[in-house]
Amino acid sequence: MLKISIKNTNNPSILKFELENQITRGQNFEYKNIDETKNSPLAMQLFYLPFVKTVYISGNFIAIEKFSIVEWPDVQDEVAQQIEEFINNGGEIIKAEENSTKKTPVTIYAETTPNPAVQKFVCNKLLTKTLLECKNIDDTLASPLAKELFKFSYVKEVFIDENYISVSKYEIADWNEITMELRSFIKEYIENGNIVVDESLIKKTETHTKQQEDYFDKLDVTSQQIINILEEYIKPAVQGDGGNIMFESYDDNSKRVKVILQGACSGCPSSTFTLKNGIENMLRQMLNDNEIIVEAINA
Repeated sequence: MLKISIKNTNNPSILKFELENQITRGQNFEYKNIDETKNSPLAMQLFYLPFVKTVYISGNFIAIEKFSIVEWPDVQDEVAQQIEEFINNGGEIIKAEENSTKKTPVTIYAETTPNPAVQKFVCNKLLTKTLLECKNIDDTLASPLAKELFKFSYVKEVFIDENYISVSKYEIADWNEITMELRSFIKEYIENGNIVVDESLIKKTETHTKQQEDYFDKLDVTSQQIINILEEYIKPAVQGDGGNIMFESYDDNSKRVKVILQGACSGCPSSTFTLKNGIENMLRQMLNDNEIIVEAINA
């Protein structure tokens, strides 16, 4: 009999219900309401639960985003049981004709970032719910797309999060000459149903561990406040620029906050200015402590 594993995500509103086997063939499905679920009987049934906001089906999992009317600990076991019973009783997750390999049109557009060495390629579909940073080809176990991108001689690093891919280049190349080539390659790769990120293969590194709720709960109050400020006020802005910021540590004696910059933010010439005049000032004001210092450990 099928058993479901419940996994937290970086977004507290989204919970993953994992299966042992793959349920889609390199495709991602997103349903925002019941009218969009004609090709997924399972998603249609889940929308009868009043707290379900969005259903994602990809790889070996079903992810559900909830409305704030409930808390996951109160309903997650019931949802897992409902999914198990549906599948064990022969229910169809994705209709067979939809779960076959075929070209799915996608839109990809390129955006500049504050980092002149990084270009952001934005997709109209969700690519991953767990961010992935690849500093070199050895880091691409969980992303066949990143592995293919490193075959371009000018690609230095790849960062994938939600619906975008940030590509860092070597100085030998000019964006005016390579942007169209990368955009076309990424578009064709995704349209052909190839896997962008296999989240089940992402290594549970210390960085990923620090994004989990149980780690957050063990931190001191000030560290928790810092994380909440970064998540609510800072992260959306840096994600818009093709990057990410993560809390690393806080020392109450030195008042030093250490963060990790990723994607377009890593190595960006303007990152020092952003840290000192943006993040540091905001933390000082919101925590009412003018001694706070912010340091990027990988800047």
